[in-house]
Formats: sequence, structure tokens, C-alpha cells
Amino acid sequence: MGYAQNPIRGSIEGFDRLVFKGTLKPLAFALGMQAFLKSRGVLNKDYKDWVTKQSAAIIESAEAYSQKHCGRGIIYIPSINIRKEELAHNLQKESSVKDGLIGVWSCVESCMTYRSTFDATAGYPSLRPEKSRCKHLYFYFDHSDYGFMSIRLQTWAPYGIQIAVNGREWLRRSLDKEKCKYIVDGNKFLHIDDYELAQKLLNSQLDVNWEQMLSGFSKEVFPGMPEILGEGMKYYWTLWQSEMARDYIFTDPQSLSPLMESLLRHAIITGTYDRVLKYMGRPVRKDGQPHPLANPELLTKVNAWHDGMRVRHYVDNNSVKFYNQQNVLRIEMTMNNPQKYLVQRLKENDDKTNGKKYLPMRKGIADINLRAKVSAERNKSFAEQLAAVSDKTPVGKQV
Repeated sequence: MGYAQNPIRGSIEGFDRLVFKGTLKPLAFALGMQAFLKSRGVLNKDYKDWVTKQSAAIIESAEAYSQKHCGRGIIYIPSINIRKEELAHNLQKESSVKDGLIGVWSCVESCMTYRSTFDATAGYPSLRPEKSRCKHLYFYFDHSDYGFMSIRLQTWAPYGIQIAVNGREWLRRSLDKEKCKYIVDGNKFLHIDDYELAQKLLNSQLDVNWEQMLSGFSKEVFPGMPEILGEGMKYYWTLWQSEMARDYIFTDPQSLSPLMESLLRHAIITGTYDRVLKYMGRPVRKDGQPHPLANPELLTKVNAWHDGMRVRHYVDNNSVKFYNQQNVLRIEMTMNNPQKYLVQRLKENDDKTNGKKYLPMRKGIADINLRAKVSAERNKSFAEQLAAVSDKTPVGKQV
């Protein structure tokens, strides 16, 4: 980072927040759900009775699981506006949970499900998609391998599941196993005794068997799935949102604060649309104009962040940002829309002998390593632009 090298103790780069979604593809559309009900001997008109019964069984199982592992039942949340993660952190402190299940919460929230209605054309009841409300279960853990994490399970068909883990929490658990000391505040490491080891551990996260890991979690919270849906039913996993963070860890906040003034000024003044598009890997013509087929939507925000400041550029529902917190300068790529990036990969269901082609990146877990590579490249591009800063004039006097 340019002239800021001396006060930097070390740096690490790897995943921060990862949010996975599991979908039961055969049940994800009305005709598929009807075919499933038929295979189970359930009439379309009896869908609501059937799904209500299964929901009760799922909740009963979760109640027993919660009682067994943390000595308390499911905790009801009366409002969707209450932050579940905050509830979990508070309960963990109160209960001194160091490892395992912290608690299970339930909340009635909006969902996509089905409704049985008479189909005049067919002459009998059929299912149609419907936006409704049903009970969702939230399981919070401080996992021995992955640290603080959560699982959200919809108790009505089609039983969508969401699993959120954090690469820095994962790193914390890995450092503990290696007996490497560190100082951490939330998802920021303020100091690590061995930065080289920490980077190796972050890199090793990409070697995990994602299918095995995620399916293991789903079986833990939805043990009745084989009985309700049959042995052959499996979740299809996608990475709904990912954050790849590069952290520069300074000796102390005082050594970082003066630099932030210059970095903010530099980012604001030089953050023109063509440069931002290049940060994000979007096509730009020689004259600096966006490619006519790209049609990008670009937004930049500058705001206070904890004890520092943050600059964030949004393009096509993806973003890159930098901000300071205590003695950490973080550059982070958030990816929600991987399809905007072309990567070399095999076409689905294509013969391997045809070789790899440039195709849009997929949300499926098969492309996680490609996603990590592209995200790291975007962070590097942004970091190189910031590294060009040399003017130390306070930003407030320049803009």
C-alpha cells in the first residue's frame, strides 16, 4: 500500500461473509410439487393439511434438538425487525456458550409456497405458487470448526434453507487449533502472531467439500427430511452472497487515521465511472465509455463507519469498498451477481473433451473457487488504485 508499508504489521485476504441457499429443485415449481404429492398418495386438495402436519413435525424435532443441546426450547421472536444475530450473541454471552448450539429461534416471515385452488380447465384442484407467511426456524451455533454461524429453515414446502458462515470466524477456530495467538474484534483481526500461517489457513478454506459441509448442516437441523420427502431428495446449493476481504493490519489506529484522509480524497476524486468499472472488471471502451452492451448501473456512497469512514462503489448489484476500523484497513468485494463475470469453465452437461469456454460465472457451489479468484482480482485492482495516493492534504479541504 504505497507509503503506508512501514506501519503495517501484516495483511490477510480471504472470505468474510458467505451466505448459501439450498433449493429442493423437484419441489421448486408447482407441477413438480404436484408430482411429488401424487407419489406420496396426497391429493392436491389436501396440500394444506399435509404441509401443516409436516411443519408441526419439523418444529417438534427442532424443539427436541434445542432442549437436548442447550437445555432450552425454541424462543419465539414476535417481530421480523428484531435482529436475530444480536439475540444470539447476547444469549451466548449470558449462557457462556463456548462451543456448539447457542439456541433456536422461530419467527413468522414471508415465504413462497403453494396454494390449492380449483382449476376450471383441468377440472380438479391444482397447486399454484403463492406468497404467504409461515414459521421459520433460526439455529445459531459457535461451531468447533466454523465459528459463529446460522441456519434458517422454512417449515413449509418447498423447505428452503439458508446457511451463513464467516471466513474470519472459520479462521478464528483454525488459529485456535494451531495454538496461534491473536486479538480479534468481531470479524476483524487486530493482531495475529503468525500472518503467514493465517493466510495459509484462509487459502485452505477453498479446499473444503462444500456439498458435504452444507448437506451435513441440513441433516443436523432437518433430520426428518428423508421421512417427509424420501431418501432421494437432496438440496441444490448456491452461494447467494459472498464477501472477499483484504485486511491491512496497522500497528495502531493512530498510524492508520492520517492515511485515511488521503485515501478518502483519492478515492472520491479519482473514482470516476470508467475507473470504477475497471475496478469491477466491467468492459470499458478505449475512450473510457462503458461498452454499449454492458448497460451498467453505478452508484458510489461515502459514509461514516464505526470509528472510521467508508467508500463503496456499486455496479450491477456487486460492490467494492474500503473502510477503516480501529487499526484495520479493509478492502472488500461483495458479490451478489456472479453472472456478470465471464470465466473459463466447462459447460454444464458438456463433454469434457470439448474443453473450457468463457461462460458466465454460476451461483452454484461448483464455481466457488472461480468466484474467489475474481473477487481477489477486484480487490487487487482497487488496492493498486489506492496505492497511487501521495497527497496528504485532508479530504475535508479538498472536496
